[in-house]
Amino acid sequence: MWQTVDNKLYRKIAFKDFTEAFAFLSRLAELAEQLQHHPTIKNKWNEVELWLSTHDAGDVVTEKDEQMAKLIDELLEAPKYTKAVQVIKQIKLFADGGSRGNPGPSASGYVLMDMDDNILFKSGVYLGITTNNQAEYQALKFGLEAAQKAGAREVDVHMDSMLVVNQMKGIFKVKNRDLWPIHESIKELASHFKKVTYTHVPRELNKLADAEVNTTLDAELTK
Repeated sequence: MWQTVDNKLYRKIAFKDFTEAFAFLSRLAELAEQLQHHPTIKNKWNEVELWLSTHDAGDVVTEKDEQMAKLIDELLEAPKYTKAVQVIKQIKLFADGGSRGNPGPSASGYVLMDMDDNILFKSGVYLGITTNNQAEYQALKFGLEAAQKAGAREVDVHMDSMLVVNQMKGIFKVKNRDLWPIHESIKELASHFKKVTYTHVPRELNKLADAEVNTTLDAELTK
């Protein structure tokens, strides 16, 4: 497992033989190039040693290194290293939230797609009792977190909430103080991507995320 050694994340991995170690290193090189974040590597026959740190931050461990470590862990779990972890530079995020009662039972839904509109991941999250606006914001946060885990560097956000889209763009002020914490949390999260864009779409173009909301609420409320 990963350890912190001299302000760097460190891991030593033993493989069956040199061929298996080399196969892993080939996949790791592909992953590092896609993320533009390169570990320090030492290889001796079946052993691979890795060090992760961010040079631009003073050669210390940052969130970028933590994320890279997680992706390397996933890469190690791929059967016989025949597949690299899927890393997509640009991703589409459709997010929606709903409350039955406003406030009332609420859920968030989001869908991640590649730029050819292939669905990569979708999910719904039950939130308990809250408002429509809170559910919309939570959907955006969950979706951005999922995009970050997927290794995306650019995210094109699509939502049918004009309020959330324009507040994230800075066009509308966030007047509701209850929304301040999550608005700031999302701004901080978005800063870790190279680029995040926000586009308002009509509800009919956000049906997949809306379906995740309603499926989640129906499942929760029929328990």
